[in-house]
Amino acid sequence: MIDAIWSALPHVLDPMNLFAVFLGTVAGLVVGALPGLTVTTGIAVLIPLTFGLDPLFALGMMAGMYNGGSYGGAIPAILLRVPGTPASVATILDGYEMTKQGKAAYAL
Repeated sequence: MIDAIWSALPHVLDPMNLFAVFLGTVAGLVVGALPGLTVTTGIAVLIPLTFGLDPLFALGMMAGMYNGGSYGGAIPAILLRVPGTPASVATILDGYEMTKQGKAAYAL
């Protein structure tokens, strides 16, 4: 099993694949920060765009979008008291209170 990890490591750390993760994370932050759009919607829009791409590149973009979107949903929840994603509803309780106290950067 450890041999499989060692053989996959150069492919995962390829600069183009890391760029795909970065690109997906930025897109996920944007999708997650827009109220009403969820991570699932973002990935559903991304899937047709990845059909012609290398599978590892496409999966990196999807993984980045999922992680970025999960965090991006907390931004409007903390700053505006509007959840960006359904998963960030509980973030309103503490995050918005910290924003009213002037600790928005700490809450983010």
